[in-house]
Amino acid sequence: MYLTDTHIQVRDMAREFATDVIRPIAEQLDREETFPRDLYLQMAELGLFGICVPESLGGPGFDTLTYALVMEELSRGYASVADQCGLIELISTLLVQHGTPDQRSVLLPDVLSAKKLVAYCITEPEAGTDVSGIRTEAKRDGDGWLLNGGKIWIHNAPVADLAFVLARTDKEAGRRGMSIFVVDLHSEGVERGPKEHKMGQRASQVGALNFTDVRLPEDALLGPEGRGFHMMMSVLDKGRVGIAALAVGIAQAGLEAALDYAQQRKQFSQAIAEFQGVQWMLADMAKDIEAGRLLVHSAAGKLDRGEDATKACSMAKCFAGDAAVKCTQDAVQVFGGSGYIRGFEVERLYRDAKITQIYEGTNQIQRMIIARELLKNGAIV
Repeated sequence: MYLTDTHIQVRDMAREFATDVIRPIAEQLDREETFPRDLYLQMAELGLFGICVPESLGGPGFDTLTYALVMEELSRGYASVADQCGLIELISTLLVQHGTPDQRSVLLPDVLSAKKLVAYCITEPEAGTDVSGIRTEAKRDGDGWLLNGGKIWIHNAPVADLAFVLARTDKEAGRRGMSIFVVDLHSEGVERGPKEHKMGQRASQVGALNFTDVRLPEDALLGPEGRGFHMMMSVLDKGRVGIAALAVGIAQAGLEAALDYAQQRKQFSQAIAEFQGVQWMLADMAKDIEAGRLLVHSAAGKLDRGEDATKACSMAKCFAGDAAVKCTQDAVQVFGGSGYIRGFEVERLYRDAKITQIYEGTNQIQRMIIARELLKNGAIV
């Protein structure tokens, strides 16, 4: 078994928290689209944010595999809650890898404790999958910067305190003309759009941010000027592992619900679990979940060993996202008419699963990346 005692202890702690604290309120959070701030403060107390941040910087100092295990378990409780863990992991990774000592010492404690909520701002109306199409600009102004532009579909936008914003600093330099800025969202010139009402993962807040002559100090720049695109891309592999693990968690919750219901629900004087058609659906769900989990763990291991993990991360995200949709679809089928009714867990899981095929790069883009890596490096593992 490749999981260490530490992996198992952290996984079991996350599982217990998801089972006892998150899952009982998931339906209410989904129905009311509630942002569970108190829940995130509890998670911060348990050390479930910034899982890979070194102990020397105030984090738990765990590896990417531990992060994947936590994401799966939290998602079994409710994927919206796991999403917050994933967002903070990406932001803290950017700070650890590219922040100055002052930026790390000032920002990391508040981010890891959930005292300040963060947003990761790339997407624009003309720049989703094609990040090179962003139009938000930051121009030098005296001893600082002026930020203008807008972002859409930003996680935490309605509630965040800090935004990590990708903006153009040189129009003529293409991808080499982008930089990342840490923006206080309570600053003059920042406007928040209305909260979007989503199909699934409804308790995670998503909206737009608009910037009009927002004045930024010189030290708002994260990392070198002109390296923003590359810095944002550098954390995407870990982001895809996180979403893949989240998708596995959704699928696992769907299987557990379907298995329990199939053994209780009777038709023709026997439990529907006795019917071969239902058994085959359960078997397919189980094998796809196990395959997805192994892909996630393999990709996380490559990241931890410092290997080229791009293909592995894209394969994990693509497979797990597709599996989550198929597994939760079959879970609804096992429940029959009940599975189509609000208030049954599988109905929510089916809605929650769909976005895993879309964010952190659509699954069509993941297939392009996998093919590109195959054509460049061959099929050798």
